[in-house]
Amino acid sequence: MLERTLFDEEHDMFRDSFRRFVENEIVPHHERWEDEGKVDKQMFETAGANGFLGMAVPEEYGGGGTNDFRYNVILNEEIQRAGVPGSGMCITLHNDICLPYFLAYCNKEQSQRWMPGMVSGEKMAAIAMTEPAMGSDLASMTTTALRDGDNYVVNGSKTFITNGINSDLVITAVKTDPSQKHKGMSLIVLEEGMEGFERGRNLDKIGMHAQDTAELFFTDVQVPAANLLGGEEGQGFLNLVGNLPQERLSIAVTGVASAQAALDWTLEYVRERQAFGQPIGSFQNNRFVMAECKTEIDIAWVFVDRQVEALNEGLLTAEDAAEAKWWCTDLQNRVIDRCLQMFGGYGYMNEYPIARAYRDARVQPIYGGTNEIMKEIIGRGLGL
Repeated sequence: MLERTLFDEEHDMFRDSFRRFVENEIVPHHERWEDEGKVDKQMFETAGANGFLGMAVPEEYGGGGTNDFRYNVILNEEIQRAGVPGSGMCITLHNDICLPYFLAYCNKEQSQRWMPGMVSGEKMAAIAMTEPAMGSDLASMTTTALRDGDNYVVNGSKTFITNGINSDLVITAVKTDPSQKHKGMSLIVLEEGMEGFERGRNLDKIGMHAQDTAELFFTDVQVPAANLLGGEEGQGFLNLVGNLPQERLSIAVTGVASAQAALDWTLEYVRERQAFGQPIGSFQNNRFVMAECKTEIDIAWVFVDRQVEALNEGLLTAEDAAEAKWWCTDLQNRVIDRCLQMFGGYGYMNEYPIARAYRDARVQPIYGGTNEIMKEIIGRGLGL
């Protein structure tokens, strides 16, 4: 592929450090966590102790003080390279998707309360938007947070919540004014241990088994009004929309990094696997398939790297991020499917990384907004 110019020497050193962390702290435990349905939170705290959480958090709260998404990209790439997306997603969701809300909308008191723990790994974050009957229509949510003196009383439920079992802080989308649709939405932070806040079952998914995905239930939960994000009610929808481009770019990075890992594993396999007295990679059809996959991945890297630069410059639009999200996740599934075919029967065996990658990839076109919604966003941006 063309030489990537996105990273400098400091990024390369960070990559080397995180690659060692993944090899030492995640890979040896990944199979057990897949069986158990969640990671040990000690790993998350070790990630914090090594500087892999909250890179963008100001130094006064213990963070790295550098709002450079390239560090987030490196974490994502190395998790995919090692074939441990289920175990590593607690880190990328915390950094890429949850932390931006705290950084953008916390006041001084909230920052002092929450951010040091988010950097150290003491407090794992989650975000709860989806409800059982809601799908992609955020404005139709029914979870309410009604003001009662110095508290909000929260009632309702959420589902498909990543980090749902292990999280300590849950950014929860609620209706503070149920009579309104978009203008009635707010974001409020629920904390582990609040009475009436219960976690349901750890959901049994096709893939990403080490990543805990849960149902959450709220029954008359008393949440301090001081846990409202953004300073005023009714700003929740705008706050969500403002952070979705980075979330979708993160998913796109996962997509192309996962496709790259699959291609690398497959190239190694087709060079060694023999059939009819020669490596199977030497057959014309297989060479063509590998050539096509490599070309598409190389194109995706250029596109995604430019979007990372645009995000760092504050120029990434919702439409651009939607393009990256749907294209790269479709590419991911397409490449992995073609690569798995190269393994023949072995590709269907869970002991091979390509089989696990195949099942783990299927959720990518669904979460963060389905790819159909992404195309709707792009189409509307064209004035259609």
